[in-house]
Amino acid sequence: MAWEEWEQLKADAVRRGAEQHMRLDQLPAGAGAGGRGAGGDLVVHQDDLGAVGHEAYILHDRLRQRVDIGGSGSGSTTRAGEELKGSGFAMGPALVTTVSVWTSQVKSVLQAVAHISNHLDYSKKLHAQDDTRIAAEIRGRDGSAMSVSSLSRYFH
Repeated sequence: MAWEEWEQLKADAVRRGAEQHMRLDQLPAGAGAGGRGAGGDLVVHQDDLGAVGHEAYILHDRLRQRVDIGGSGSGSTTRAGEELKGSGFAMGPALVTTVSVWTSQVKSVLQAVAHISNHLDYSKKLHAQDDTRIAAEIRGRDGSAMSVSSLSRYFH
């Protein structure tokens, strides 16, 4: 690139900089969509947490049942790799390494999916307990729900 062209590009950038500013993509103020409530608060319903946690559990169970971890199934790839290796074929060690990497990756996915499932189940239970505790705390002495006006006195 010629020096003059570089100087022209810099001058153009400075000129545009005065006209343009960085803008982050965002929703207009007060707009709610896709799980967001008024003011941009994320709204998650316990049914949603439970559904995602359940799907993660199903995925974990299917993976665990259907994936040959460590080549332990019938017609084992590991055994085939060992036999090829023993017969002097270069493909044997590569096949054994492939099974090792596959096993490691599958175990990582299984752990991640189990973590997601457990965490969402835990979150669902924890938030249900929080809701129950908060509801109990904001009741009047007679057991009725406190009015907003009586709650507002705590925020002065």
